[in-house]
Amino acid sequence: MTQIVSRPGILRRLASMCYETLLLVGVLAILLLPHVLIGHFFHRLANPLILWAHLFLVLTAYFVGFWSLKGQTLAMRTWRLRLVTRSDQPLSPTRALLRFLLCWPSILLCGIGILWAAFDPDKQFLHDRIAGTRIVFRR
Repeated sequence: MTQIVSRPGILRRLASMCYETLLLVGVLAILLLPHVLIGHFFHRLANPLILWAHLFLVLTAYFVGFWSLKGQTLAMRTWRLRLVTRSDQPLSPTRALLRFLLCWPSILLCGIGILWAAFDPDKQFLHDRIAGTRIVFRR
């Protein structure tokens, strides 16, 4: 049986992003637990720079790992979305890292990279356009 591949709508991709956020809150809560325990038992708080670096490294490992190994994160799998190159090939770790790094300004600058999809001819996010990636929907 062949899979039908199409472009997912913006609402499906945004729903996947919201679900991803919910999943990551739980993952990050567990991974930040050692910092909380150290603070409680030793009455020392980690430097905020260390906490932010830890958070960034965990997110980098999560997204780059899933995108380059499986082509989708847990939330993307639920919503039947897959991340591929423009030529429908799996992402290399380098391209996955590039997309991850480009996501940050795309989202943090008032979501300009997300809004870009409303005007893009292929309805792609700005970071996907720059990174040479695209999200496809598999039925």
